[in-house]
Amino acid sequence: MTGVNLTTWILGPLLGVMIFLFIFRIILTWYPQANLNRLPFNLISWPTEPFLMLLRKVVPPIGGVDITPIIWVGIFSLVREILLGQQGLLTMMARVS
Repeated sequence: MTGVNLTTWILGPLLGVMIFLFIFRIILTWYPQANLNRLPFNLISWPTEPFLMLLRKVVPPIGGVDITPIIWVGIFSLVREILLGQQGLLTMMARVS
């Protein structure tokens, strides 16, 4: 297994899981009574909160709605497509190897 294949094998599921977690985080914003410090919600909030805190310093809520999870879904989707998509960098490098 080459380094490119190993990176693809690790990065693909990792980016997919992060996108999945941020989508669930968006759904959890519809339920403000959900306690993010209790199971199973903390399994979603724990890995996503550092990313959200970073972006919340730059992007304020719009009309009282926190849009940072939506932005992170877009960022992770873009990175996944650039690296692992059909014309992605790692995909093209794996074809050459």
